[in-house]
Amino acid sequence: MRELDASNIVDYLRESAWLRPDQDAHAVELAWGVSNIVLRINVAPGDDIVVKQSREKLRTKIDWFSRLDRVWREADVLRLLSKFEDELPNIAPRLLFEDRENYVFAMSAIDPNHTVWKADLLDGKFDIELADGLGRTLAVIHRNTCGSSDVARRFEDKEVFDQLRIDPFYRHIAMMHPDISASVSRLIDETLYTSSCLVLGDFSPKNILLTEQATVLVDFETAHYGDPAFDLGFFLSHLCLKAVLHQRRCDEAIALPRTFWTRYLQEVASVNQSDAFSLANLERRTIANLAGCMLARIDGKSTVDYLPEQSKQDTVRSFCKRLFHKPPKLFETVLDELNRQLQ
Repeated sequence: MRELDASNIVDYLRESAWLRPDQDAHAVELAWGVSNIVLRINVAPGDDIVVKQSREKLRTKIDWFSRLDRVWREADVLRLLSKFEDELPNIAPRLLFEDRENYVFAMSAIDPNHTVWKADLLDGKFDIELADGLGRTLAVIHRNTCGSSDVARRFEDKEVFDQLRIDPFYRHIAMMHPDISASVSRLIDETLYTSSCLVLGDFSPKNILLTEQATVLVDFETAHYGDPAFDLGFFLSHLCLKAVLHQRRCDEAIALPRTFWTRYLQEVASVNQSDAFSLANLERRTIANLAGCMLARIDGKSTVDYLPEQSKQDTVRSFCKRLFHKPPKLFETVLDELNRQLQ
């Protein structure tokens, strides 16, 4: 495999005939996660592109590896999301080309003046309308793929999801916290067993890019046909962690997951006849995944860097362990308990 970076990507694109020999271009590396090299190529004249290449060893302090071919899963998700254009216009970049030999694909680049929602949240900007819209977005994806035999066949492989989520998140916290290992083991079994719809696996504020025209999702290599409660718990864990960060404004911060959850449930009401989407069942599994994902961002292999204070880390630990030991029946109760603890 030819490893690409900002110093050789333009030559690679010219040699591959994706750029003309005389076409002016320059590349910059983008800070998108820990698992790939992501490069933006600014082309003049013409539309900019983004090139993504897998890396087997992830850029973390603890050794963490995953299959190189996960990059094709992401390309397949881009193809699938393009079919939802009527309900979710411009929800993801367009797939441009693939290079199977070098584990590379290219996609359209969005406005360079975009913002990343994670940065807004870290700055204490709490956009309720955006949270509402994202509740609808995730629900549309789950609803439109629920029970699809075609999507199930294309995305049934959960090995990369296990490598990048289950193992470094759930198995790692079970090892770190033996007092909850039995509960986490049950969560792992249920998450891997449940197969109901397309699960993005990385629906996160860092992968939500905001332009004046659209809200764009990126980064789909952990997508699979699985449990919608994982997407919910994963996403909601990020919002709850921001409430811990902005403890003095926790009322405002907690309004985001409340709004998201309410809108999501409204949008998936039509598929509640499916056992995986029955409210009590979905709520129970979402709470378990929320607890697992929140704790993993403190004690897993990929931790957040914005909660360095021991007191805030301990707040997350105690909150998540209570959810494992005595889980509430309602997600609203979870948010109320978090608010009380932060107050």
